[in-house]
Amino acid sequence: MPRLSAGLLMYRIKDGAIQVLLAHPGGPYFRNKDEGVWSIPKGEPDADEDLFLTAQREFEEETGLKPRGPFIPLKPIKQKGGKIVHAWAFQGDCDPDTIHSNMFTMEWPPRSGRHVEFPEIDRAEFFDLATARTKIKSGQEAFLDELEVLQQRQ
Repeated sequence: MPRLSAGLLMYRIKDGAIQVLLAHPGGPYFRNKDEGVWSIPKGEPDADEDLFLTAQREFEEETGLKPRGPFIPLKPIKQKGGKIVHAWAFQGDCDPDTIHSNMFTMEWPPRSGRHVEFPEIDRAEFFDLATARTKIKSGQEAFLDELEVLQQRQ
């Protein structure tokens, strides 16, 4: 059974162009990485948890923001590692500098026996679609493409 994940893609229209909110993963492995590591705020469902409810919970945990619809379902994607990601887009706005993420604990440095807390996301930013396509994790650019097509139809 493939691993599942669910998340929300917040977007805004600024000066007539779509901008999307992407999250940079926290922790030491991503500290000096930029292109190809950003993601929509997302996470794995608890046992028997509805994927849409997972997406809302994860967005709030990772950003500190309560998402408000209407929500637009996007087609699920399969990431390189095999994880299937379900996503919903919604229009919203925020000051990315106010985002506050939940924390996770890991052994750092490896095999040191020392456990350190890190934020699940260390920052978030709005990007225009062209820039977002260079920042976002491989496979998730399909969410940006679909959002762009949906917005052009409106």
